[in-house]
Amino acid sequence: MTRHLTIITGASRGMGLAMAEQLIDAGHDLLCISRSHNDALGARASARGVRCEQWPQDLTRTEAAAAKLETWLAGREAGAYATATLINNAGVLPAVGPLAAVPATDLSDALRVDLEAPMLLTSAFLRATQNWKAQRKVLNISSGLGRRPMASQAAYCAAKAGLDQFTRCVALEEAGRPNGAKLCSLAPGVIDTDMQIQLRSAEPDRFPDRSTFIGLKEKGVLSSPAVAAARVLAVLARPDFGTNPVADVRD
Repeated sequence: MTRHLTIITGASRGMGLAMAEQLIDAGHDLLCISRSHNDALGARASARGVRCEQWPQDLTRTEAAAAKLETWLAGREAGAYATATLINNAGVLPAVGPLAAVPATDLSDALRVDLEAPMLLTSAFLRATQNWKAQRKVLNISSGLGRRPMASQAAYCAAKAGLDQFTRCVALEEAGRPNGAKLCSLAPGVIDTDMQIQLRSAEPDRFPDRSTFIGLKEKGVLSSPAVAAARVLAVLARPDFGTNPVADVRD
């Protein structure tokens, strides 16, 4: 039987959980790295006869998470999988407001989870699997806010812009390697998640674009996590995945 390994961060809720559920249904073995354990996800995997290991992991402790992943991958059988995929999905939206009003801890945590963790986890993944014969992919979940500026979103916009550029650079590196990994930083569209609630609930005087996000909800244009997950995974499954290292599901 052909086996597929997918590692996904932020898999305990929202679009990450929906992706994990759909990957389990498709028969993938999963390693889920999230803030908390999801019992229903484990039960779903057991019912379908696939492996689903879950690590409760604080991704602000980026070096520890990357080292743990590299050690775990080194213990896998290199020839066991036809594909090996890392999905950097976990994200943090810091307190909404002008940069000078956002606590330093919020800024630091957001940059670590949204940019530093994907970089270190990708580095560990590529190093540990470099001699695998499996087709290797890295999918970084980006955002439209990484491609256009927005007041009171400096840290999130900067992290996502950095994610896009980091993906471009590593894609160039891997293009020159035997069995190089394919990478894409993908904007998933607007999704009905806790982040949207946080933006709609921000103080109007701290967030000039608050009405835009309220309007998205009122107009019913937000995708459900399940629909967004299906669109993202469809891009991941395309034979030309990685041809454009920075992409949008709406393109």
